[in-house]
Amino acid sequence: MADQQALQQKYASVGQVIADFAPEGAKFDGIFMEGDKLILKADVPSKVVLNRVWDATKKVDPNYADFEPRLTVTGGDDQPYEIKPGENLSKISEKFYGTPNKYETIAQHNNISNPDHIQAGQKINIPPLS
Repeated sequence: MADQQALQQKYASVGQVIADFAPEGAKFDGIFMEGDKLILKADVPSKVVLNRVWDATKKVDPNYADFEPRLTVTGGDDQPYEIKPGENLSKISEKFYGTPNKYETIAQHNNISNPDHIQAGQKINIPPLS
């Protein structure tokens, strides 16, 4: 029988991703064992955040045979986001995609002609990567 505490440690980084997106609306609904699998139930606010959680899961274990995230998307495909002081599109890209190199995708999706000219308080939408 699998050890719940050991599996929770193994997949702690996945839980951290969900916690990191709490300000955007992500929340835990429970974590428990079902047979030999650790089940993590959570609500995520968009397909963008859903993809980020799956990326984190596959980074821990590409097969994740001992883990089952049961994720409910509570919003749409895009993730609404308000730019915070000190942020740039590269930092936002890193947060939502795990790489700073997708800032142009965010800029194009939001009709931002110059990615260096954004302001704190500006509302944008983060699109899922195709």
